[in-house]
Amino acid sequence: MSNAPEILSDIPLFEGLPRAQLEDLTRIVVNKHFRKGQTVFSEGDKGTGFYVVIDGLVRIFKLSVEGKEQILHIFGPGEPFGEVPVFAGRNFPAHAEAIAESRLFFFPRDAFTALIGENPSLALNMLALLSMRLRQFTVQVEQLSLKEVPGRLAAYLQYLSDEKGGGTSFDLDISKGHLASLLGTIPETLSRIFARMTQQGLIRVDGPRISITDQAGLEALATGEKALA
Repeated sequence: MSNAPEILSDIPLFEGLPRAQLEDLTRIVVNKHFRKGQTVFSEGDKGTGFYVVIDGLVRIFKLSVEGKEQILHIFGPGEPFGEVPVFAGRNFPAHAEAIAESRLFFFPRDAFTALIGENPSLALNMLALLSMRLRQFTVQVEQLSLKEVPGRLAAYLQYLSDEKGGGTSFDLDISKGHLASLLGTIPETLSRIFARMTQQGLIRVDGPRISITDQAGLEALATGEKALA
């Protein structure tokens, strides 16, 4: 992969690393491709390394004893996943599945930890990533435990708006079924909430395209200052 150093330099985890360190990473990385619906790893598998999404989308999810699915995260280009169990020396605590045709970079645990020992800047980048992940989990627990579903959806739409550069119109990159699981609800409930938000002039929905038409109202719903009628 002659262009691997350039690809790595655009990934936030490796941002600011000198060319020599990027080339060291290139020597250990394994390029992997996954079909839509293909399993990346299963809960309980040994954490032999972590992944970074280059192209595509990967969902991380848990299954209850009854078979109910709860999506924990959906990762897109530039985002790493599976790093926590790898550095804790444990098994993967959840399932990972490609939800689109995906290209992933795989970093073997032993080779990567050896590089961290040689490169303090890489260790600092990894520490920043783990701190960010902890914050994300804290926010997710708060959303699922303290907010009703309309507030969760409003907050998620605000998050997507910020991720897309602050625009008021953007496309949903995931199916509404996956979005329902991510928000801890079912597709039928989510569809009703989308309809009510549209009727009250908060958003406009055109297929996967979402347009925020009342930014202040959506903010009030996300923060719990108002309820969805």
